[in-house]
Amino acid sequence: MTQPPDIQAAGPDPTTDKLDAAVFKVAGVVVLGAIMSILDITVVVIAIPKFQNEFGATYPMAAWTMTGYTLALATVIPLTGWAADRFGTKRLYMAALTFFVLGSLLCSMAWNIESLIGFRVIQGIGGGMLMPLGMTIMTHAAGPHRVGRVMAVLGVPMLLGPICGPILGGWLIDSYSWRWIFLINLPIGIIALALAFIVFPSDKPEPSQSFDFLGMLLASPGLALFLYGVSSIPDAGTIVAGKVLIPAIIGLVLLVAFVFHALRAEHPLIDLHLFRNRALTFATLTMVLFAIAFFGAGLLLPTYLQQVRGETAMAAGLLIAPQGLGAMLTMPIAGRLVDKIGPGKIVLFGVVLISVGTAFFIQLKADTSYPMMLSALFVMGLGMGCTMMPIMTAAIQTLTHSEVARGSTLMNIVNQTAGSIGTATMSVVLTNLIKDQSLAGPALAATSNPEIAAKLPPGALETGLSQAATAFSHTYIVALVLIVATLVPAFFLPRSKSETPADSDATILVH
Repeated sequence: MTQPPDIQAAGPDPTTDKLDAAVFKVAGVVVLGAIMSILDITVVVIAIPKFQNEFGATYPMAAWTMTGYTLALATVIPLTGWAADRFGTKRLYMAALTFFVLGSLLCSMAWNIESLIGFRVIQGIGGGMLMPLGMTIMTHAAGPHRVGRVMAVLGVPMLLGPICGPILGGWLIDSYSWRWIFLINLPIGIIALALAFIVFPSDKPEPSQSFDFLGMLLASPGLALFLYGVSSIPDAGTIVAGKVLIPAIIGLVLLVAFVFHALRAEHPLIDLHLFRNRALTFATLTMVLFAIAFFGAGLLLPTYLQQVRGETAMAAGLLIAPQGLGAMLTMPIAGRLVDKIGPGKIVLFGVVLISVGTAFFIQLKADTSYPMMLSALFVMGLGMGCTMMPIMTAAIQTLTHSEVARGSTLMNIVNQTAGSIGTATMSVVLTNLIKDQSLAGPALAATSNPEIAAKLPPGALETGLSQAATAFSHTYIVALVLIVATLVPAFFLPRSKSETPADSDATILVH
């Protein structure tokens, strides 16, 4: 169906693969918001040892500054698809930015570990909506035929996060105070708010769709309780503890009830009917395994560098930077290739590279060569650039315009949930392996406390650090097994250029 010229001008041109200036303006605003959200995750990872010392907290307790944030993300993401349709993406994006900035300000004022965790939850309520909304806004602006390139642009914060987050966080912590890792969000957030108001097109919400209240009462608490239970495993030390089993089981029951409800509801909170799309189904399975392994293992190296090798926070950040540099090289190339040959081959190649890099870390020792370590991180980064955003593209590029918001919401739920499970899994494996070694725990404590180091018998510190390094290396084995398992669903991802859904161009042009 031919549209009037003035309506066509308002949408993306389906005859060109190039991203025009209007799309780049929208992308710039979205990337600015996403950078804040992702930087905040990587900055806090590097700050966990500092929180331990500052507040006298255990590692599992300090790790809740990460877990509380991801719990909030997972809880609020299910609402994003409906809220975007109902209120419009521009208004909702600005509201999410406001919540994130407010949460950042409160985090900078925290007086103990409990208050910091609570304020991180508030921050996560805003942060949870930024990525799915950003994906929706950019996909609508560019059109489905350019989703691969758009996802490559949105991958910029995923590049800058691993590079700049640890370095910036380490510098702020070492030179000023941990409070500045949150205060830095205020000026960036205010600029992003102003630009979103100016650049984003006016909202055209669709109020006809009813809100799934029952779905919200089942899905959001269910997801939060399940992840709370899983995230409590490292602190409890066992999977059979009451604080783990009770919330996890209640959460699972609520989620199962939601599945039955969603399959019969006309407008469910999370559209499970999207799984009829073969590409989205295999993309979801690939994302689950990949996120559990990659994000779970992401916590290990900063802790190893600071506690086993005695590096400062900033030095640890600089040592992790090659991973981001590797991704910077491959992500733009992968974005272009996805639109031409499909994501399947690219994701498989990326997973193989990540597997090779991860295999190095299963041999980690207390004196492992830094050049070898940096090389392995660089290889992992090359693989990351070929993996994360192409998986997202595989899920979204075959969806119609009306399905994009729900699809991006679904993929972000999967990403955050799997990441939380991965973090908990790696934490509990590492914690138990360290407990099994008699000197590992005291040696790690001694690296940040000279008084403890002075009380250790001769040779105990070196032996303990060696045992701790072995615990880290064995934890990486779990990550490697999961990364290799990712090859199975990735094998079924599309291996040719995606055909645009029949109604996509028409619906985008009149949006």
